[in-house]
Amino acid sequence: MERFGVVGERIVEALLASRPGAATSVGDHRFDDRLPDFSADALGSDRAMLVDAASALCEIDPDSLEIEERVDHALLATLVDRHLFELTEIRAHEWDPLVHNPGPLLHALVARPYAPVEERLTALAGRLDAVPDALATARTALRDIPRVHAETAVGQFTGTAALIRDEVPALLAQAPALLDRVEPAATRAIAALEEFVAWLRAGLAAGPGDRDPRLGRRRWEARLWYALDTELGAAEIQRRAWANLERVTEEIRAAAVELVGGPADDETVRRALDLLAAEHPDDHTIVDLASVTLDEASDFVRAHDLVTVPDDPCVIQVMPEFARGVAVAYCDAPGALETADLPTFYCIAPTPADWPAHRVDSFYREYNDHMVRNLTVHEAMPGHFLQLAHARRYLGSTRVRALTRSGPFIEGWAVYAEELMARYGFGGLPVRLQQLKMQLRMTLNALLDQLVHAEQLPEAEAMALLTGRGFQEEGEAAGKWRRALLTSTQLSTYFVGYQEVAEIAAARPSDVPLRDWHDEMLAHDCPPPRHLRTLLDR
Repeated sequence: MERFGVVGERIVEALLASRPGAATSVGDHRFDDRLPDFSADALGSDRAMLVDAASALCEIDPDSLEIEERVDHALLATLVDRHLFELTEIRAHEWDPLVHNPGPLLHALVARPYAPVEERLTALAGRLDAVPDALATARTALRDIPRVHAETAVGQFTGTAALIRDEVPALLAQAPALLDRVEPAATRAIAALEEFVAWLRAGLAAGPGDRDPRLGRRRWEARLWYALDTELGAAEIQRRAWANLERVTEEIRAAAVELVGGPADDETVRRALDLLAAEHPDDHTIVDLASVTLDEASDFVRAHDLVTVPDDPCVIQVMPEFARGVAVAYCDAPGALETADLPTFYCIAPTPADWPAHRVDSFYREYNDHMVRNLTVHEAMPGHFLQLAHARRYLGSTRVRALTRSGPFIEGWAVYAEELMARYGFGGLPVRLQQLKMQLRMTLNALLDQLVHAEQLPEAEAMALLTGRGFQEEGEAAGKWRRALLTSTQLSTYFVGYQEVAEIAAARPSDVPLRDWHDEMLAHDCPPPRHLRTLLDR
């Protein structure tokens, strides 16, 4: 029987070679000149590789391994099974055009100076050359696209064309010798993207497709298992979520009374939130505000000795256009295999240029000054930015954890970080109110995910739930409804992850300082919480 280290590395290598986007994102740049191949032949080869990988892992007895490798074996086996499930059951490449967007793979080469500009431009030319064929394959594969996915794709693919048109020339100016290699490829790629957008628009004009974006209970629950990697089932998650909604509602009512007085009811909560919502940024000031709040949060973490703060750089910027339409903000950190000294990007989406004034106002009432402080805690300090900086310092015997980072652990830590900072007084009562509102949002995320995909929740009832029980602005609720349709299971990672991460944090031994315990929680990369418990031996 082969050792796990040998088998695991062979499977990791096959996964990196067959998934160039994933390879780039984790910092392996050997395949930076490629795009994913969704042709029938490539998908067949991928399936055969995954079946062989699953079989090889089954031949290894996990009980014979040391604890670190035993966890890696479980993580890799789950990842391989998940890829097989996605390929054979979900088959998103056949109905979700967002899967085919080359924007993130191009942006990674333009935005991150991981290598000399000549090397990055040569890889970029390879990816640009591949765009026309990739989109031709997409048009062949895609059928019966849900309307919400087609509408979102129009914006994102238009943004990808703008990325090439606006940002590649500046890169070429640094290496003009490559002009004849890159410029024709860029021109062809833009034309192919514009043709693809026209094809999407024609489909939308012809009327909505018959495909419901909801997965249905069977496929949603199966996908949920892979997304969460937890012992909790869907019914128990929903039970816990409704109970948590009641608990947090009582807490936010009490906090609202502290701020504005009056009875502990929903009307008082709305008065308190309205008062805070009046203090908000706009499209021109939100990035500067986020920068200020990052400095505030970093100083606060150090002053209260909550967790070790790394000296890695974090750059705050406007979210690229090709990535908009799903989330308001995200953290884009260097991958676990990246060897270059690169910053983390904390990206925030401004309001779309075509939004009317009342919708823009609604957005910034939701993302007011105090909510932005809480958002920065989640996305940056001590949330994702800090967490992923710690994760990159993990050195295992294989590269498994670089490919198997757990959504519930990542989102669970970030939500736990919000609660931790509010508990220690960051931003005072205004931020605590916003954090409680985010606790409601996190809980409603899990309910919305399940109710939409498994119980056919109508849009009107979803909006009433989000604006009523969650005190959300109409624009925020509308965006979350779209996100629930565009994604599945990801919205559950916040609530389930937070509960599990908070339980681990609460298990801190009495003789271990808080900072040391948090550092230890972050010292194993980002495994699912159930495996983190094993690694911590708690």
